[in-house]
Amino acid sequence: MTEYVVPLDKLCMNDVGRVGGKNASLGEMLQNLAPLGVAVPSGFATTADAYREFLKHDGLQDQINELLRELNVDDVVALQKAGKTIREWIMTIPYPEKMEAAIDEAYEKLVEEYGTSTSWAVRSSATAEDLPDASFAGQQETFLNVAGLDHIKFAIREVFASLFNDRAIAYRDHQGFEHSEVALSAGIQKMVRSDIASAGVAFTLDTESGFRDVVFITGSYGLGEMVVQGAVNPDEFYVHKTTLTADRPAVLRRTLGQKALKMIYSGDAKSPVKTVDVDPQERLHFCLNDEEIESLARMAMIIEKHYQRPMDIEWAKDGNDGQIYIVQARPETVESRSVNVTEQFILKDKGELLARGRAIGRKIGSGRVRILNSLDQMDQFEAGDVLLTDMTDPDWEPIMKKAAAIITNRGGRTCHAAIIARELGIPAVVGCGDATEKVAEGISATVSCAEGDEGYIYQGLLEFEHRVQSLDQMPELPVKIMMNVGNPDRAFSFSQLPNDGVGLARLEFIINNMIGIHPKALMAADKMDAEVQQVIREKTTAYGDPVEFYISRITEGVSTIAAAFYPSKVIVRMSDFKSNEYGNLVGGAEFEPHEENPMIGFRGAARYSSPEFEACFELECEAIKRVRDVMGLTNVEVMIPFVRTLSEAEAVINILKKNGLERGKNGLRLIMMCELPSNAVLADQFLEFFDGFSIGSNDMTQLTLGLDRDSAQIAAAFDERDPAVLAMLEMAINACHKADKYIGICGQGPSDHPDLAAWLLERGISSISLNPDTVVSTWQALAKQ
Repeated sequence: MTEYVVPLDKLCMNDVGRVGGKNASLGEMLQNLAPLGVAVPSGFATTADAYREFLKHDGLQDQINELLRELNVDDVVALQKAGKTIREWIMTIPYPEKMEAAIDEAYEKLVEEYGTSTSWAVRSSATAEDLPDASFAGQQETFLNVAGLDHIKFAIREVFASLFNDRAIAYRDHQGFEHSEVALSAGIQKMVRSDIASAGVAFTLDTESGFRDVVFITGSYGLGEMVVQGAVNPDEFYVHKTTLTADRPAVLRRTLGQKALKMIYSGDAKSPVKTVDVDPQERLHFCLNDEEIESLARMAMIIEKHYQRPMDIEWAKDGNDGQIYIVQARPETVESRSVNVTEQFILKDKGELLARGRAIGRKIGSGRVRILNSLDQMDQFEAGDVLLTDMTDPDWEPIMKKAAAIITNRGGRTCHAAIIARELGIPAVVGCGDATEKVAEGISATVSCAEGDEGYIYQGLLEFEHRVQSLDQMPELPVKIMMNVGNPDRAFSFSQLPNDGVGLARLEFIINNMIGIHPKALMAADKMDAEVQQVIREKTTAYGDPVEFYISRITEGVSTIAAAFYPSKVIVRMSDFKSNEYGNLVGGAEFEPHEENPMIGFRGAARYSSPEFEACFELECEAIKRVRDVMGLTNVEVMIPFVRTLSEAEAVINILKKNGLERGKNGLRLIMMCELPSNAVLADQFLEFFDGFSIGSNDMTQLTLGLDRDSAQIAAAFDERDPAVLAMLEMAINACHKADKYIGICGQGPSDHPDLAAWLLERGISSISLNPDTVVSTWQALAKQ
């Protein structure tokens, strides 16, 4: 006897063959994870057997099989025609009598529990979907805010028909699935009222690097389909699992999305949802607060632990009860394939920047740009073209696989288009906003996703390098190889390289790229001119206060790097902007002096103790204290740059102590940047204030030889192996050994000059800190010394 429907709470993962992966997963969570705090809306599912019996009517299954057997899915026109024909067949045949009765009975039981005013989501669940090595994400349809039995039965029929969407037919063919072996289950699930709250997607790893110790959450206002489809640029959040497990504040990063649109209930039974604009003021706030973000991350971690693999999770917040619900969970299918190699794409040169957005993957692609406004233009697209469109969703999969790269105006890094782009291994830049206006049809362009979380579209076919290196059996060295990491966007990716931590994390990158506003302008926000006030308002509203924004953003940048490399040491150098660099920040020109030679001017430790800047430095101190003492990331250590005199050293140590960063307290080490001849000559005395040196070989060479390191005219004379420079280095190294203190070096010298690296090894240096792109090659070169 055919079983037509099953309550969701009676299902488990052993039922994938009965109700598909999605519905089996919902049942698994209802049975096993609800007692652990994972909230899942209930409902029922039609069975795969019910679907098969439905298609037996008048030999329809045989007709479908015959039509698809002769189909070439790479013929876009033929694919569209076949898919339309099959879907029309399915929508015209009646339900088997017993199946319809079973649906009626299951619906009546739900009405008894939830009442007649409840609306429902009708979702597809294929029996072959969400396998560990393939993603059927978005291949079939979902229908939201479906009210009443008649509309539910119509939606179920549409779900069945969607198994033969063009994208689904093509995907199964490319993945090697027999069409007749894939059946469909429809899940009828209580709607969560996220139309008056928010919804989105959570991954239990970083989707770009595969880093496993974070939960990556995206979200926007209204129903979650806008995020899944890529119709909005959502908010993004990273939560550190280790910190959350320790019951400490664990939100590492917050990125404010545009959230220009939201999907809400329409009140029209025939068209139950509609898309509306989000109020401009509402866009300036995050769609979740920290407590909600951490609550969602805990549920995601429970789900991941239960399934014992990275998971892709859809969530929704109910605007009535304030509860966050899990409405779907499936295995993450792309990064789970990663192998023990490092693959790097390095752009050799940069052309004119045309547009920018969110980077998907870490690759670079180039080709002729084709702007497509609809699926009707698919036949114009050729293999190797760059696809540019307003919103790429999985309907475009038949041509996505042909693209050298993909660009969209809309979408976030967890939309279906991004998932498919990752799976196909194609670089994509999504959420550009206006790329279809700024990038012209037919031009040659290079799409770079190799420069961090932000992706760039450049004019022309630019040269780039592609490196693939094995990370197996890296040889042991008598020195620690650390990295220079200033960009938090790349931290998770860089942490996958062999390393002993971060020897230099510059605050300047965080301040310049994540903040972009002079700290004094934020302190005096209400006194700045109207244009600057507008920038401050747009950037800081989500944080409640301009000064809190400054502290929080530094905290986010530092904690992201610290979490990526935890528990290895991360040495954070406090800000070392020169006056001209600070002046380039929004509002900065009003507060910075004009200096003829900023390189040796008002910078480093001299700033920290000056009346003009001390209050700004205290904000940096507060951020570091939050990372270490509140979040518990005590692997962060502090480095002070450009300390000219012993009196400056003493003054800055006192300021740090006054602001809660006391040497030795909670294991804090204070490192001094050794980059002036005075530092080497008086090394013994400087070390009385610090726990060690990190030699800045670039500035030490510049100041020892009296060379401007930025001058092309004297570039040939700039050599870190000059005897005078080596004498300075040796003094500093010997002083550290004598005092039994840390001694490291950060600069290009060791990677550019193997003989300098060998010289340092002979003198027993503690660590060498390198740019990430030279780590593997330098490591291997040092092993041969």
